[in-house]
Amino acid sequence: MQVIGSLVCTQRVDGLSHMNLRILRNEKGKQLIAVDPVGANEGNWVFTASGSAARFACVDPATFTDLTIGGIIDQWVPITK
Repeated sequence: MQVIGSLVCTQRVDGLSHMNLRILRNEKGKQLIAVDPVGANEGNWVFTASGSAARFACVDPATFTDLTIGGIIDQWVPITK
């Protein structure tokens, strides 16, 4: 997925405190929101963990998330159809 922006959310539940939120776009163009414990920037290509595994990709596995950025991809050339 590619990071296309940041999401600012000042009112949060305790399980999301101090976590950066990023807007991602998948290969079909769908936009999703992910917790970002790695510090990805706009334009970065990233890999993600989803579902219950997403919590364990965070420093605190009590974080409320269903999608977490697990790492920033150093080199990526997307396949065009």
